Amino acid sequence: MSEALPARVLVSGLEVFAYHGCTPEEKRHGQRFLIDLEVEYDARAAVEGDDLSQALDYDRLAAEVHDLATRRKHDLIETLAAEIGAHVMRATPALRATVRVRKPEAPMSREVEWVGVEMSFSRDEGRG
Repeated sequence: MSEALPARVLVSGLEVFAYHGCTPEEKRHGQRFLIDLEVEYDARAAVEGDDLSQALDYDRLAAEVHDLATRRKHDLIETLAAEIGAHVMRATPALRATVRVRKPEAPMSREVEWVGVEMSFSRDEGRG
């Protein structure tokens, strides 16, 4: 058996327009969200065969995450991040994953570039 070859697949700034948030305005008008993924998996088979079917397909993953983020409405972006993380761990060979959901237009009393939440998941430990 070959030694594992850990790889990290990175998806940065996946933009979605959705209706997550606690305020009536957020629920009614929606806003832009940016989603970042970092997914670690054993790339040995993909590399040895130079075979996309053995790799973690980041285009498919981005499409699935976009669908998840726009399908339902959540009050909390924590709920959205947890849903995305659970999907990544269920639908891919991920050993570990980190999901970041950023909200650049969050209604705030002070000017900020963005607010967000980051959650980490592990196949060994569930969410960690």
